[in-house]
Amino acid sequence: MHRHSGDYTIEYRDNMKGGTGRVRFEHIWKKNSNDEMKSLCRQFSRMTLEPGTSVGLHSHSGEEEIYYILSGRGRSWDNGEWIEVGPGDATICRAGEEHAMECIGPEPLVYIACVQVYP
Repeated sequence: MHRHSGDYTIEYRDNMKGGTGRVRFEHIWKKNSNDEMKSLCRQFSRMTLEPGTSVGLHSHSGEEEIYYILSGRGRSWDNGEWIEVGPGDATICRAGEEHAMECIGPEPLVYIACVQVYP
């Protein structure tokens, strides 16, 4: 199965996980009732945070989430400290850990979010 740009499901979430602003999801692949993904990955999305927008501090249970930064500047909560991130950087939040992300630059922060469930 192939999916082309423009075929992605778009979703918006306001104040995501207690954060600020509106987060834009482009669900490239998503575990859903159509069962389009067969693996233990439940989400593979391109996320866009406008300047000043954030995803609030939250933890994962029984799964991990990887962020891969495509463009823009951000700050990521990583193991108890804020780390500045930019294009080419990656973070991982394992089960039981907490993370958050915010756009700190003058342009949108765009990254891939991949959530994988532990077997």
